[in-house]
Amino acid sequence: MRFILGIILLAAFSGAARAGSIVGTANAAGQAGADAGAGAGDGAYANRKYKFVPKVDYAAMHDFVVYIEGPLGTNHLSATNVIQVTTKKVAQHGAMFSPHVLPVMVGTTVEWPNDDDIYHNVFSMSDAKPFDLGLYRGNPADKHVTFTRPGRVDVFCSIHENMHCVVLVLENPYFAATDENGHYHIADLPPGNYRLKAWHERLPADEKQVTVPATGEVKVDFTLGIRNLPQY
Repeated sequence: MRFILGIILLAAFSGAARAGSIVGTANAAGQAGADAGAGAGDGAYANRKYKFVPKVDYAAMHDFVVYIEGPLGTNHLSATNVIQVTTKKVAQHGAMFSPHVLPVMVGTTVEWPNDDDIYHNVFSMSDAKPFDLGLYRGNPADKHVTFTRPGRVDVFCSIHENMHCVVLVLENPYFAATDENGHYHIADLPPGNYRLKAWHERLPADEKQVTVPATGEVKVDFTLGIRNLPQY
């Protein structure tokens, strides 16, 4: 009897532990023909008026976020699967926010320590979470924000023009930011069908259907660009 019970418990445990992963890359590409004439002697870019105009370097883009869209995708977490929402930090250092993009789950509290010797002000006008932490130095205990609604939250400093970051508030814990080589890895997903989205602050998002296996991993790559937008 004990032997049979052990087999049943082992099978139940193995079933509960079944999970797969999604891996891949996310990058960006510009529109074909956008650089026409850029290297020609009689091209428009040869004109001093445009020669030093900064252009977007799509190959150098980073800070992509890949995530499962929706509260739980097409699967439901069991009542015993407790999701822990931790506290994150965005530091103010060298008059910049670090990290520049922070993906978090709904309910996460973010602290905003000021590592500089000068005053900063952290505020947002975003619909998902408008707030103003006022002027301060150091790391006062009250300089934190809890993000209770999903969406994009653009954050600025009212003093320094180039201080800007994005908190991307998501509905489930299945997301990943890309590394320096554009790779991402979303682990411990229950098997099933999901909508997988790739996001970048400057480009339209892309979405793909993905089936996650009970074990192992599935590879999904993204290349974002200016497409699928209405034309007038």
